[in-house]
Amino acid sequence: MFRLSNDEELTIEKLGEFINKHKWWIEHRYHPLMDAYMTRYPIFDLPQKPDYKPDKRIAVNFAKYITDTMNGFFIGIPIKIDCDDQNVAEYVEYLDQYNDQDDNNAELSKMCSIYGKGYEMYYVDDRGEIGITYLSPEDAFMIYDDSILERPRYFCRIYKDADDTMYVSVSDSRIVRYASMTGGLHWLPDEEKVHGFDGVPATEYRENEEEIGIFEPVLTMINEYNEAISEKANDVAYFADAYLKVLGALVDEESLEQIRQNRIINFPGNMDGNLDVDFLQKPDGDSSQEHLLDRLQTLIFQISMVANISDENFGSSSGIALKYKIQAMSNLALTKQRKFTSGMNRRYKLIFSNPVSGMKEDDWVKLNYTFTQNMPANLLEESQIAGNLAGIVSQQTQLSVLSCVDNVQQEIEQIKQDEEDALTDGYPMNRTAETTEVYDGRGNLLDTIRTPEGNQ
Repeated sequence: MFRLSNDEELTIEKLGEFINKHKWWIEHRYHPLMDAYMTRYPIFDLPQKPDYKPDKRIAVNFAKYITDTMNGFFIGIPIKIDCDDQNVAEYVEYLDQYNDQDDNNAELSKMCSIYGKGYEMYYVDDRGEIGITYLSPEDAFMIYDDSILERPRYFCRIYKDADDTMYVSVSDSRIVRYASMTGGLHWLPDEEKVHGFDGVPATEYRENEEEIGIFEPVLTMINEYNEAISEKANDVAYFADAYLKVLGALVDEESLEQIRQNRIINFPGNMDGNLDVDFLQKPDGDSSQEHLLDRLQTLIFQISMVANISDENFGSSSGIALKYKIQAMSNLALTKQRKFTSGMNRRYKLIFSNPVSGMKEDDWVKLNYTFTQNMPANLLEESQIAGNLAGIVSQQTQLSVLSCVDNVQQEIEQIKQDEEDALTDGYPMNRTAETTEVYDGRGNLLDTIRTPEGNQ
């Protein structure tokens, strides 16, 4: 974490120190993590073996599998945002649609799983609308104060323009400044803009408090697995093209020069006519290799705490047995959910502080977030649970049980609209001079309406 005391301003020299530290983190931590996700493993950088030896390079990308599985489980079902204030709910719906926020949330979550953290930045675009975008830790960093509260002081984004010129944008709680990295780091004159947010217009999202990526604890085991399976492939290639030994007959020197290319070994015997021609067999370590591979694969999923959903035994589980198998992954998702909720609170707190939003500054506290873990859904079971909750909990809580309901508030409004339409389309029965009983098409009593005497 980069820190700067509250009584110290960010000078150009201090900014240069932070940028150099950031470069070190990129080289020694962020690049290796992204390389693993992109299937760029150390196995491909090992020295080349001689031409006469098999040299297979195989990488099994557990890092990407673990990341994508966890990301789909955590946020494969988009986050639902509810609010009792209709005005606030409509604005949040518009804001999220305008910024394609479901996709932004998914990418931000994936970034946190890879690097251990990710950033979100806010701005006012050329249409006068508030924009939201995500940023990689390789492209940005936050500077905090030195208090126990860890309050953000500056947000720095490093970027290139169309001419590959490097720049840095530095946002504090009021303005955005720009610096050029060409010809030495220096502030650009007359390049200050008021951003309009009440605070540093960015949020740091974390995978966990320690900022550890989802596959980072098992990265060494993944590298070992890649080496082991590559050597196993080399053994297969060796057995497919073994050396031929010739004993009891002398091969001339010119032929011996081709031993490595042709894989033939010749030893002079006693020339008694006993000729031995056979293939050399390398000691078979297949069982040891298989045991190592199985052990590594088991430990990779066990230590990362992400379920191997492709396992043939996983699909045969259901009900409580399935929940036990994904209990560890569910616990990780709950930890990430709390961190994500904290980040989203800051997101809407900052956005609502900007006059462009038209919201009150404290309207963000009215928002409620619903995270739904992407487990195999049993709609019949969910509908039965929701039905049993009728009269016990609110309608909002009752509908939140159903995974097929994307927006609870919209669903409640649709139910009310359907009820109003039913009243309009219903037909009166048992009409009297004082009251009219209104029934729906199935004969169920919907309402009793008082009417003037004699009204038809």
